[in-house]
Amino acid sequence: MKFILGFCFCLIVLLAGGVALLYSGAYDVAATHPHTPLARWILDSGKRRSIEARVDGIQIPTDFAQMEPRQAFAQFRDTCTSCHGAPGVERSEAGLGLQPPAPKLEDAATGWDARELFWIIKNGIRMTGMPAFGPTHTDDEIWALVALVQRLPSMSADDYRRLDPASASGRPQTP
Repeated sequence: MKFILGFCFCLIVLLAGGVALLYSGAYDVAATHPHTPLARWILDSGKRRSIEARVDGIQIPTDFAQMEPRQAFAQFRDTCTSCHGAPGVERSEAGLGLQPPAPKLEDAATGWDARELFWIIKNGIRMTGMPAFGPTHTDDEIWALVALVQRLPSMSADDYRRLDPASASGRPQTP
């Protein structure tokens, strides 16, 4: 019985401390300062567990392996590169100012499977700057983005540039 009372007391003290920290304004939420290591661990662990818990019902399309990365190139270039960059493409000024920083997808893509990437792109992730594309894109469009993202780790800057239809047609590329 003493153990349960002690546990409850510790829990109440921790909760009260957390509420006091929140209401005091002591925790710096400025995007110019990264999270503390403990906060980063809590947020990253929660994000990973949340995504893993929600992908069970997602079915990878049968034609996924044959999806051409070029299908999603324009969408990726216009909506993803400003925050994430791409092979040979640096992040925009806004992308450089994100906290937590948006991962470079050619590095981060290897840490997520196709169903997890689909869920992330479709639903977004709160408080990271990652928007939800589900309300504005079809599942087919999102799967095409997943196919492109999964191929980024093996792409050189030249491979990435060759995906641009403008480079294939000989027209000048826009930045």
